[in-house]
Amino acid sequence: MVFPTATRAVNNPDLWYNFDMSGELPPLFRPLLWSYDFSNIDTDKHRKTIIVQALNYGTLHHLRWIKKHYGTTAIREVLSSIPASEIRPKARRLASLLSLAGTWNYASRRAH
Repeated sequence: MVFPTATRAVNNPDLWYNFDMSGELPPLFRPLLWSYDFSNIDTDKHRKTIIVQALNYGTLHHLRWIKKHYGTTAIREVLSSIPASEIRPKARRLASLLSLAGTWNYASRRAH
């Protein structure tokens, strides 16, 4: 199935700025959230899922959107609240380079 709007959004980075930022996710995110019912995704309620998927599998367009929509502080809160293992190693490095990540929550290897 082809999503012409999403294709145009990828080819035209300025297109996603025209979407209403109130709660509707741009079609640009449909390929990242293919396993979810896209019409029922709420940008506030599903903030963690959107940020993690965008960071792990998204392009620079996705990262720009989440940064503009949520802000750096909210992204840092989400990333510091989840285990670092939820983010791929290369995506962790990218998030650190873009100053999107504060501290990573690494699981302790100790038994106590």
